[in-house]
Amino acid sequence: MLIETPTHRPGTPETTTTASRRRHDDAPDTAALFARMAELEEGPEREAVRDELVTLWLPMAHRIAGRFRDRGESIEDLRQVAALGLVKAIDRFDPSRGAFESYAVPTITGEVKRHFRDRMWALRVPRRVQELRNKVRVARRELTQNPGSPEPSVADLATHTGLTEEEVNAGLEALDSFSTLSLDAELSADDDGYSLADTLGAADSSYDVVVDRESAKEGLRRLPERERAILYMRFFEDMTQSRIADHLGISQMHVSRLISRSCARVRDEVLGQRAGNRGSGGTSTAA
Repeated sequence: MLIETPTHRPGTPETTTTASRRRHDDAPDTAALFARMAELEEGPEREAVRDELVTLWLPMAHRIAGRFRDRGESIEDLRQVAALGLVKAIDRFDPSRGAFESYAVPTITGEVKRHFRDRMWALRVPRRVQELRNKVRVARRELTQNPGSPEPSVADLATHTGLTEEEVNAGLEALDSFSTLSLDAELSADDDGYSLADTLGAADSSYDVVVDRESAKEGLRRLPERERAILYMRFFEDMTQSRIADHLGISQMHVSRLISRSCARVRDEVLGQRAGNRGSGGTSTAA
């Protein structure tokens, strides 16, 4: 079940302390949740904690997406891209390396920028940049080939490749910036490297975002009108729980419970639909 941390009302001593500690109203205190997720093995409980983190940080992702409005892309598409970046940040974040916001903001921003670059750029990449990009790509793959391996730092990549940190950063920037390649372009700097054509046909996990969005539509339609309105204010208008509570004339804690309950209902309905689809695709049984 998704549980949102209560937001204290303005004017209390804790609010003043929180305001001085956090840069944005959409940066919740989730250190305990990240610590909890790091302790859990893969399974339903860990997935529930991950879903809760996504829900809590989604307003920040939407705010970042809003910085790129009016550039030829719809805000809905930009929010989907930012949400994908948020999920990547949550999955890759190492709590021992500092605050999540410091890691998530550049990760989400980079995902949105890469979206624009992938759609709009068609550039010839300089040979030296290609070499750096390929070396960094191979090193990253080698350093993360074992399950549970953390995302390597710039220093890790520099040590592994023998490059300077400045060269590694150039290679990373190239990985994020350039995507128009010949199908025969090598993806490895080694003699036994493979080409882009060799990778065609692989499943693209980003399609899951579209599937999830479409699957959730029916569940959202079935929610009571007030609960739909609360979810819209929270996740599409980026309103805090306190503002929603003031707008509706109810307590902030009640808003938190309604959000958690609504998200759980939609999630359960989506999972039920998927289970039904898998069942209908198998061996038929008599009624």
